[in-house]
Amino acid sequence: MAAKNPSLPGAKGAGKVRLAIVGIGNRGWQIMRAFDDTGLVEWVAAAEVDPEGAHCVEPKERLGAVPIYQDFREMLAKEGHQIDAVAIATPDFSHFPVAMACMAAGKHVYVEKPLAHTFAEVEALIAAEKSTGVVTQMGNQGHSGANYFQFKAWHEAGVIKDVTRIDAYMNSARRWHGWTVDGFDPGAQMPAGLDWDLWHVGRPVHPFSERLHPGNWRSWYAYGSGAFGDWAPHILDTCHRFLDLGLPSKIEAVQRDGPSDFIFPQASTIRFSFPARENQPPCDVTWYDGVENLPPVPAEESPETELQRNGKFIYGGGTVFRGGTHSATLRIIPPERMRELAPTLPRFPQKNSDHFANFCLACLGQEEARSPFSISGPLSQVFILGIIAQRLGGSLEFDRATKSFPQHPIANELLTAPPIRNGWADVYRA
Repeated sequence: MAAKNPSLPGAKGAGKVRLAIVGIGNRGWQIMRAFDDTGLVEWVAAAEVDPEGAHCVEPKERLGAVPIYQDFREMLAKEGHQIDAVAIATPDFSHFPVAMACMAAGKHVYVEKPLAHTFAEVEALIAAEKSTGVVTQMGNQGHSGANYFQFKAWHEAGVIKDVTRIDAYMNSARRWHGWTVDGFDPGAQMPAGLDWDLWHVGRPVHPFSERLHPGNWRSWYAYGSGAFGDWAPHILDTCHRFLDLGLPSKIEAVQRDGPSDFIFPQASTIRFSFPARENQPPCDVTWYDGVENLPPVPAEESPETELQRNGKFIYGGGTVFRGGTHSATLRIIPPERMRELAPTLPRFPQKNSDHFANFCLACLGQEEARSPFSISGPLSQVFILGIIAQRLGGSLEFDRATKSFPQHPIANELLTAPPIRNGWADVYRA
């Protein structure tokens, strides 16, 4: 969505977006460089909970004299008058409070994927987007790439139709593969300059460990979103959007290797059942993660075909499509079928703003954001439901109307975050 309220920052056609960032290391540093490449931003402030960490050296050099605060709340309080938008690249579990605080302050927000850590948090972010009118964008950057425009054009033309099955997979090694844990680590020497209490925002605090920070938080249910959070937003985003999948009515843990109460499985197969939508049939989406946990290869594909480490197969209307991740375009298999249909396949735009420029241009009132919370929110919720199935196992019926598990109180508890710690309630309900 573009900035439509003329009182919002960046909505009056200024040449650049005055941008702040929360979380400058690792992915934050990549985001900074991507925004720099647009030529549409001016960095005005930053916040980083571990400013002395080795992963922050380069971004600090890039920021130069730009003020860097340890607490994002202080950044907003002291620099808010000159901030138009905020990019948020903190761990998954802290996306929500940072985004809510920024939106409450009237700032446009770019939030790394996945959008939030719990189903209820995503609901609140969607509502905040509507009530504040700010521009929002989730960081599944392929959603501004060629696959977005191709899928849209092919679906509208009826090339992709009557989809009843999608197999999606992510088979790269993950941080937690090979780990054996029976609880959180007992603690280790704290890096100088790290505010560990602030790192946890409103969540319960566990002892510092290098298996939590930096980066390894992705491995833990309490902090991260596993392979779903990292890759599903890049692999299934166009399927979810243009097939109008919405929320599933059933989620089944078909396979879990090495289930744990603390970290994600070593491999898992999760099946989502989506009911019929208007003129589209019911559709099953099956997710495969784990190094050796591969999906079945379609009969239309050559038996010698080696699967990439991530991608998808889409079955619809007698046609099978093979796709990759991010902006990779689809192809029809077998190749003979692709060549047969090639003259009739619709063209699609090849020159478009990338995801970062699209967000900036939306803040400036010149484009519509392609992955606003109204679109990326329900997508994120699908994966959050999948994570609940990874944790609990079995088959879970989900009521799409009430957005709850009618027969599973434990699963319902996992739809929301743990109780918020003292001092954080105002941010979480901003």
